[in-house]
Amino acid sequence: MIVLLLSKGIGMRCNSIQPELVNDHKNDKGKVLKNSESCRWPIKAVQALFDMPFNDLIFQAQQVHRQHHEANTVQLSTLISVKTGGCPEDCGYCPQAARYHTGVENQAMLSVDSVVTAAAAAKEQGATRFCMGAAWRGPKQRDIESVTEMISAVKALGMETCATLGMLKPGQAKQLGEAGLDYYNHNLDTSPDYYDAIISTREYQDRLDTLQEVRDAGINVCCGGIVGMGETRETRAGLVAQLANLNPYPESVPINHLVQVEGTPLYGTAKLDPLEFVRTIAVARITMPKAAVRLSAGRREMSEAVQALCFLAGANSIFYGDKLLTTGNPEVQQDQALLNKLGMRSLTA
Repeated sequence: MIVLLLSKGIGMRCNSIQPELVNDHKNDKGKVLKNSESCRWPIKAVQALFDMPFNDLIFQAQQVHRQHHEANTVQLSTLISVKTGGCPEDCGYCPQAARYHTGVENQAMLSVDSVVTAAAAAKEQGATRFCMGAAWRGPKQRDIESVTEMISAVKALGMETCATLGMLKPGQAKQLGEAGLDYYNHNLDTSPDYYDAIISTREYQDRLDTLQEVRDAGINVCCGGIVGMGETRETRAGLVAQLANLNPYPESVPINHLVQVEGTPLYGTAKLDPLEFVRTIAVARITMPKAAVRLSAGRREMSEAVQALCFLAGANSIFYGDKLLTTGNPEVQQDQALLNKLGMRSLTA
């Protein structure tokens, strides 16, 4: 039984943030991150969680959640794009890739003043973490210098800071940390076996190397993935296993539901059943009990009922107020109305 497996810990944790590469269960490149008894969560154990009766899975996830987190609370983050479009990568889901015709207009780097104004508005509306994203393969040194100014200025407002800037070179994470960065987001996107179907311009190992740079710099890791990209349940289990076996697992785990954008290769992909998304939230909660599990991209397309099930399954963080306005943000008002209906409250800084 799954409960028995959980109580015994299912083996020991992996020894490194980058589990050994082996040749069993090969992908197209002949390698995949190791799934062995030395890892706390073998893929088969994670898939067994996915396969549980829905009510049993949700019940167990909520029990685990309450053991490690305050019930009925949610952490609010706001995300802003500080540099939009023109990315050279070929991620099949991304409208900011330069090679796809999606109608996204390129936008140069925002000024520090613009970012601080947006962050102050986000704080006023209840967000405690401000995330800054840029569409790069990886930042150049001049970009790092600009972003560190933004980080320091937002940090001075009394907010947690997060950045997602692509792959980091040695030493760049240290610079970000010295500027006051609390979290760095770098998603794995999917399982190692399915990765080549989504992106070809970056290796899976590149993502792991950036995560190691972040860890070595003493910055909290924000790392999750995207579901609804045509993957199987086994693929979703592989993604969660990979995340859960990082040592330590990420402090923040965003679970994204693919937002289909016309012009990207994944536009027209068969949509994922909403209950399968809820299952993914629950499995992430059980396998990474202390992490903040965030409802990320795709939440706007979910009904209130599905969002409520996600909170029941252990989600305790959301992106909030995506379109920042100084007054009368209707998305913020809708989110607050939903939290009020559910008897939930936002965490304070």
